Amino acid sequence: MRAVVVAVALLALASCTSDDAEPDAKPTPTPTATPSATPAPAPPPAPAVGACYRLSYTEAVAPTNEDTPVACAKGHTTQTFAVGRLDLVTNGHLLAVDSEEVRAQVARRCPTKLAAYVGGTEAQLRLSLLRPVWFTPTIEQADAGAAWYRCDVIAVSGDKRIAKVEGDLAGVLEKAAGREAYGMCGTSTPGEAAFARVLCREDHSWKAISVVDLSGKAAKKGRYPGEGVVKDAGQGPCADAAREIASDALDYQWGYEWPTRDQWQAGQTYGRCWSPDPA
Repeated sequence: MRAVVVAVALLALASCTSDDAEPDAKPTPTPTATPSATPAPAPPPAPAVGACYRLSYTEAVAPTNEDTPVACAKGHTTQTFAVGRLDLVTNGHLLAVDSEEVRAQVARRCPTKLAAYVGGTEAQLRLSLLRPVWFTPTIEQADAGAAWYRCDVIAVSGDKRIAKVEGDLAGVLEKAAGREAYGMCGTSTPGEAAFARVLCREDHSWKAISVVDLSGKAAKKGRYPGEGVVKDAGQGPCADAAREIASDALDYQWGYEWPTRDQWQAGQTYGRCWSPDPA
């Protein structure tokens, strides 16, 4: 507006005060500024690896989460162990962030990244109650350009309950204290009605002591071998594992937990050996 106003003022001044001006003279046009394009707003920032959150079980298993991170040292229930980018285009078509295809992407990726974050061996992770959960952007965040996914680790203890954690879970299974604190224990003999999985730092009477890998011994082309096959495959290994830690090699107990068909199809191609825990 200022450039236009100045131009009008100059024209008025020339027409009123210039007696010597040539009749055909034309005023020199005043250049005007070209308006610049407004930059598009930046998409919402992706979550940060290592961030901690204080979520309930229901919030932790929800598809999205917009909570603000909390200080890890002051207590939390989930911690982000991986962040990646979603593939939102397939065969030239844009996928909705809440579509089954997108959710399946994250469900495949997050579980494979947990072991590298918490450390330890594959068997040690399977004998723990550390589990992955994951989140994608909300529809509003996706509309604003967000295309990330977030993987969090939780410590499950009991039925639909998340344990409170203090401190960083990165590399926690590399230390004996971490494996003990987040190990899988039971409130009674596995298979009993009163049995519930709890963290070994809580009251318990039995403990998961060993893993029986069934993917090579019992599996055929990835199919569930059948309950009888997976059940028999763990009898000897579990008896041996319990005998090794028993105070009396002639008097000891053990238990074996084998995968169901649904668990096998979900990726659990192994069983667990149990033993009473005098601790």
